[in-house]
Amino acid sequence: MASEKAMDIEKKSMAIIEQEVGKHNYNELEWIIVRRIIHATADFDFAKQNAIIFHKDAITSAFNAIANRCVIVGDSDIVLAALNKKSLSDFGLGCVCKISDELVASEAKQLNKTRAEVAMRRSTDDINNGIVAIGNAPTALYEVIRMANEKIVKPALIIGIPVGFVSAVESKEELLNVNVPYITNKGRKGGSTVAASIINALFGIYRDRMG
Repeated sequence: MASEKAMDIEKKSMAIIEQEVGKHNYNELEWIIVRRIIHATADFDFAKQNAIIFHKDAITSAFNAIANRCVIVGDSDIVLAALNKKSLSDFGLGCVCKISDELVASEAKQLNKTRAEVAMRRSTDDINNGIVAIGNAPTALYEVIRMANEKIVKPALIIGIPVGFVSAVESKEELLNVNVPYITNKGRKGGSTVAASIINALFGIYRDRMG
């Protein structure tokens, strides 16, 4: 009963979003993702033209990664905590976030780097052919970009949507020049909730159309 009520509330919420946004410039699948972001944040700025930027291969590459039972690498535990657990189980997907590992903290201190940078570098095997979800740390996004440019890794998808005032905007702009499928946004907004909502939307589309 509680589940039915939750679904009813979600349907009403989506209907409100559709009504308030009206016309938009996203295609059908992109809009499902953007609508999920708005649902998670109640922020209608994400509906603006090109507020969310999709690489032409982003969604297809994500579906292929899911089909191949990829690993999702997050820059924070919050990203992974917000992922749909049933989808993770049904699709046989792994999750990794090394930001809290003691070895990461020790190495970051020794190398004078952020834990986010070291955590990404230590997640190389999982990043390769995986989905990277960055909603918090621009330094994590910069590190993944460096690894991709160095051809150390080739992620199936980089969700680069860090929030903040220092390097968030710049790291997203740099992501646009990387030869890897990505989903990102313009400006300072973003966050772990946004990153997770993008993945959950991809899960939903995959289940409905591919699963």
